[in-house]
Parts: sequence; C-alpha cells; structure tokens
Amino acid sequence: MALSREQIAQRVAKEFNDGDYVNLGIGIPTLAANYVPSDIDVMLQSENGLLGMGPYPTADEVDADMINAGKETVTTATGAAIFSSAESFAMIRGGHVDVTVLGAFEVDQEGNIASYMIPGKLVKGMGGAMDLVAGAENIIVTMTHANKHGESKLLSKCTLPLTGVNCITKIITDLAVLEISEGAFVLKETAPGVSIEEIQEKTAGKLIVPADVKEMTFS
Repeated sequence: MALSREQIAQRVAKEFNDGDYVNLGIGIPTLAANYVPSDIDVMLQSENGLLGMGPYPTADEVDADMINAGKETVTTATGAAIFSSAESFAMIRGGHVDVTVLGAFEVDQEGNIASYMIPGKLVKGMGGAMDLVAGAENIIVTMTHANKHGESKLLSKCTLPLTGVNCITKIITDLAVLEISEGAFVLKETAPGVSIEEIQEKTAGKLIVPADVKEMTFS
C-alpha cells in the first residue's frame, strides 16, 4: 500500500542525525518536523528567517506571527533564533545546512531535480530552492512516485525546467526509498505491501534492484 504524506515525512525524519542543521521545504518535507526522533537533537532552519523550528502547534499554541516559509504556523525549539531572510540565505549559500528536504515534480537518474515550474501555469518564482540545492551536500526529495495521471516522476531525463543539476542523493516516495548512483536509481527499501514489480513499473528511469532490498520501517 502506498504511504500517506505523514508516513513519508516520518520516514524522512529517520535520515536526520544528531546535531544536523536541516532545511525543510514546503509540503511533505515540512511535516517531518513532527517526527524528529526523540533521542537526537536537530536544528530545523526555515528560509524566511528561523533557526530552531519546532513541530506544528496545537490549537492552544498557535501564534499567527510565527510562520515557516510556507506561511504555516509553527513552534520554536529551545535556543531558537529569528533573523532576516538575508541572513538565512547567507547560512544556506555558505554551506551551513547539513540536510535539505525538498518536494519535486520530477527527478531523473542523473540526480537532476525539477521542482518549481510547469510550462503554461502561473508561478511566482523558484523561491529558495535553487540556493538550497546548491548549498547542502545531502539533498533528499520527497514526493509521490507517479503523478495524478499515473505517470512516473522518476525519469531518465527531466522534461521540466531544472531547479538543480546532479545534486539529489536520495528520494523517498510513497512506494520506496531510492538512492542515485552512477546514473541510475538504486532501490533501497520498499513501502510495506508494495512489490518490487510495482516500483519497476512506475519508475521510468534506469532502476537497479540489489539483492538485499529491505522493507521500510518507521521506528
């Protein structure tokens, strides 16, 4: 069975290591703030000027002025700092973010990502995605494996305008965890109840299936 958005975010949070500085993109990535393992400390950075972002607030905790880059209300962790977006992007461009988690329209087997524009549709710009993919060494993409028409989003070559080139290291979809290596998608984990055959069918790019593919866990 395909994972929900929350389950994808929960699996993403397992990628964080103690002491990491992590930027969470808009959409599914932001949900990972609710699932950071309790035995590690990470600092979540929001590009609008917040370092030390906490999980989503309860109804009693909502502060309309405390928002993330997607204009969603958030909480702050102990030791959080608030600053201008100029300082935020100086952190990002200076390589001070360890992990970036982004959504995407397409990813290809060379590690290219298209995440901001569909031709013919109105877009307000790329936002900070271009800086984020250039400023972190560990870039993880979260998305559904196929679009609403059932077409693969893991391609041999992206068809949409690129956000970044040769930058993606790992992809976590509603069906699988994959890494990009030597011009191919390498299957590492399958979602519970999802067959390798289904993943093969829904992956348009080159897919390598090792002998030791595991089933995804969340704890």
